[in-house]
Amino acid sequence: MPPVQPNPDVRVRFAPSPTGFLHVGSARTALTNWLYARATGGKFVLRIEDTDQSRNQQDVIDVIFRELEWLGLDWDEEPVFQSSRRERHRDVVAAMLANGQAYIVDDEKNEVAGSEILDGHAVRFRVPKGQDISFDDEVRGTVSFNSDELEDFVIWRSNGSAMFLLANAVDDADMGITHAIRGEDLLNTVPKVSLLLDAMGEPKPTYGHLPLLVGEDRKKLSKRKDSVSIADFRARGFVAKAMTNYLALLGWGPPDEVEIRPIEEIVALFNITDVNSAPAFFDVKKLTHINHHYLQELEPAAFVDLATPYLLDEDVPWAADAYNAELFAEVAPEIQQRAKTLSEVPALMQWMYVDEVTFDEKAWKKGIEKGKRVPEILDGVIAKYQDCSWDAETIGQIVRDVGDELEVRSQVPVRVAITGTNAGIPLFEPLVTLGRERTIARLVRARARLDT
Repeated sequence: MPPVQPNPDVRVRFAPSPTGFLHVGSARTALTNWLYARATGGKFVLRIEDTDQSRNQQDVIDVIFRELEWLGLDWDEEPVFQSSRRERHRDVVAAMLANGQAYIVDDEKNEVAGSEILDGHAVRFRVPKGQDISFDDEVRGTVSFNSDELEDFVIWRSNGSAMFLLANAVDDADMGITHAIRGEDLLNTVPKVSLLLDAMGEPKPTYGHLPLLVGEDRKKLSKRKDSVSIADFRARGFVAKAMTNYLALLGWGPPDEVEIRPIEEIVALFNITDVNSAPAFFDVKKLTHINHHYLQELEPAAFVDLATPYLLDEDVPWAADAYNAELFAEVAPEIQQRAKTLSEVPALMQWMYVDEVTFDEKAWKKGIEKGKRVPEILDGVIAKYQDCSWDAETIGQIVRDVGDELEVRSQVPVRVAITGTNAGIPLFEPLVTLGRERTIARLVRARARLDT
């Protein structure tokens, strides 16, 4: 389909319940609504569906706001809190009672005579019989239900608060929501909401139900077994541009098949009717690949700013005073090309900050134990490092010269001895800052380990 046509009358909303932290499924819903609003020139509004006061958490509301801001999903009006609209919801229920569209029930679900809300009693909507309910879903095409499949349902709780369906219908109508774009798990609520809107004499929004997100087992993502929190992905060092880019691809793809691209280009290409209804696989490996791309594209100074908190974390395996900002800035461009997430940076920097490296046993066995003439390599480098000029060119040339003299490859054993592993950034520049004494001490320690 071609890009969507401009329509400033479009009004979409993201309506989370503040009962749990923002997860990737909700973030994808928010992003899709935001994309549609930006693509059409319409409005993206935020509504907090907090009618169930027993489950609401203020700290969760604060986190939802922060995570949306981190993702770059700005909203166009002041957020609406559903709990502040209790009296409006009550008025609608009262009107439905008065005209016979709803009725009061007791604790046994038996109808109670009366046309006014009673304290301690719930109210049910009276479902009309034999009514076809069809609508054109932007993602799924024509969807049909029959009211005979529905039982009368509660719209007002006995504790004096509106049920989700009633509050949803009233608030969408009052807020002028033109498009309700949300997860397919809410598809079965449409018939009830449609009946409520008909009873209110209000127009229905255009619906678009997004596909479920599934994990590697192709089952719906689960908070219990899958990593689904946006906060968790932030903590693991995924950057916002990578996350929004990847979330946009869950069920949708650009017509030119170029998947990694600025959000402005995604807005220009996006059309809700292009979203696929099939379940979307939340592929952490693909997300990681995209994140790696965005890290590589950063200016070095920006990468340093984003990565530094991970190097100052209390769980890093070096003393706080061992952190050397100048050293990190020096090697950051090399780290930047290798780190797929910001949380990988400490492991890549660890050998430069710890007093003693921990040897990777596979690297030790392959690079040291199975290497050719390794004792002689280490002895030769140790001897030449004692009084050489301490600059990167000289340090590296000595290692190469020792290898040439012994007719073996010398760089891998030296790298393992100094860093504990056989892979990483170019070795010799950081050794200038690490210093002669610490470098020699590591070579001596590795040499001694060979004799044990």
